[in-house]
Amino acid sequence: MALSKKTKEAFLGPLNINNPVLVQILGICSALAVTVQLKPALVMGISVTIIVAMSNVVVSLIRNSIPTRIRIIIQLVVVAALVTIVSEVLKAFAYDVAMQLSVYLGLIITNCILMGRLEAFAMTNNVLDSFMDGLGNGFGYAWILVVVACVREFFGAGSLLGYQIIPDSWYVANGGFYENCGMMLMPAMALILVGCIIWAHRAINDKESK
Repeated sequence: MALSKKTKEAFLGPLNINNPVLVQILGICSALAVTVQLKPALVMGISVTIIVAMSNVVVSLIRNSIPTRIRIIIQLVVVAALVTIVSEVLKAFAYDVAMQLSVYLGLIITNCILMGRLEAFAMTNNVLDSFMDGLGNGFGYAWILVVVACVREFFGAGSLLGYQIIPDSWYVANGGFYENCGMMLMPAMALILVGCIIWAHRAINDKESK
């Protein structure tokens, strides 16, 4: 089945041109908090993607029966239920990661990306378009987390996904030339990296638009 132009735009737009982090500046707090290591960043990205996509589907399905006055409350209930399910699954199968994400997993309930997509898209669009919009925004958020986490873990600890990438023989302590950059593990560095990605993203897209 061929997807319509609107459906394709709903999925592809958030990956680049309308990225929720780079363009709309949403979800920054969790992007800064869980990117010290790649593993929790991946799990957070996947979790947000699943929750945004499924909450969009549920709200789109029931949108015509939601009273306008209490629509935000209903949206929060839907998101809270999905966050609880994801949280319990993580505790059952990836307990260490769930503990690393800690309070930030629960705060997905108030993530601006989630509430923004439910209110601005799922409430006025069909199920397929809403699902694709949720996937697009989830992936758009996730790839930022992955890039920032890769840079921070690699240069801050010399590893990726917990596996040592930089050989021990390269370190100064072993007669080599390299030393891990401790600043990469500080929260401020995450903000600087996100800022650099936003700058590069806008510079590239401005050049292409001209």
